[in-house]
Amino acid sequence: MLDSKFFETEALRQHSVDLRQFMDFRQSTLPNGMRIVEAYNGSGLTFTILPDRGLDIWTAHYNGIPLTWISQGSPHPPDYGQIWLRQYNGGLLTTCGLTHVGAPEADDETGEHRDFHGNYTRLRAPSVSVDVSEDMRKIMLRGTLAEAVLYGLQLRLERRYTLTLGVPEIVIEDVVTNLSDQAAPLMLLYHFNFGYPLVAAGTRLATASVHAHPGNPPAQKDPASWPEYAAATPEYESDVYYHHLKADDDGDTEVALYREDFGLSLSWSVANMPYLTQWKNTRQGIYVNGVEPGNCVPEGRNRARSQGRLQSIAAGESRQFGCRLKVLGDAEAVAHSLNRIYKLREVGKPIADCQLEDYAV
Repeated sequence: MLDSKFFETEALRQHSVDLRQFMDFRQSTLPNGMRIVEAYNGSGLTFTILPDRGLDIWTAHYNGIPLTWISQGSPHPPDYGQIWLRQYNGGLLTTCGLTHVGAPEADDETGEHRDFHGNYTRLRAPSVSVDVSEDMRKIMLRGTLAEAVLYGLQLRLERRYTLTLGVPEIVIEDVVTNLSDQAAPLMLLYHFNFGYPLVAAGTRLATASVHAHPGNPPAQKDPASWPEYAAATPEYESDVYYHHLKADDDGDTEVALYREDFGLSLSWSVANMPYLTQWKNTRQGIYVNGVEPGNCVPEGRNRARSQGRLQSIAAGESRQFGCRLKVLGDAEAVAHSLNRIYKLREVGKPIADCQLEDYAV
């Protein structure tokens, strides 16, 4: 690893006239018409953003090591004629929402049919822009998406990715605005997907959890096994857990997916995202596992409404969301993250707005 002095602003200006030598969001188009943005920042972390699929993240690697799982034939162009599961790219981030997160359902009040995890993943960003900070240390990609229907929903999401030169982390910031004259339901979940070899037999999840509630029947069979990941198993039935976490005095929390000398951490403000869902899917071939912060759990709008968990966004209101994803590239980085999480366990406060008592067993 290069010393950070090599990336100081004056050194960059003395040795280069084009920052793309060191970091960039590089735009291109695949043969199937899908636009992609390839990101790199001199840290060993590289990833691909899909402007035609919600500005989400598809492939991701660290020093050539894959961090996620991808589906056959992906990335798939958005197609409202296909069900969500056929459109699933895998990839590092699949955003779910903006008004429904969970299994397909018919609305208890209106009869409206909703597919898996809402419409967000099929939304396109008409254009993206790239900005560089004055000190040449940061680069930002911005784009805007709309989930809208005439005489109905008028939501806008503005997304920004920020990279810092030489630092193996991604900062994601979203602002959701309701442009309608009526309130709208708001369900948003960051479906981070991690695969082999980051996740393999022996990988563990560390959290500052007050409780980890089983979210589906398979998880109820062995509710204490949630921290541990198993080897690939044919026909494995996935487990889902809903975590009630602790946060620090600033309202931030952190979790880590790790082995002894390699891992990845997620940290975020719980002010607008008080929930964490864990999806353990160690099935042979489709070995993909989710760690998913959100303002909801993936139970669908009907149950969220009936249990008082469904959030709404008022007419004209804007709501901020975001997450920091960091690669833990060695044993020291893993230890630092675990120490922060262990401290949260000791002195953190249970998140007040996390209501999961109906899932207690």
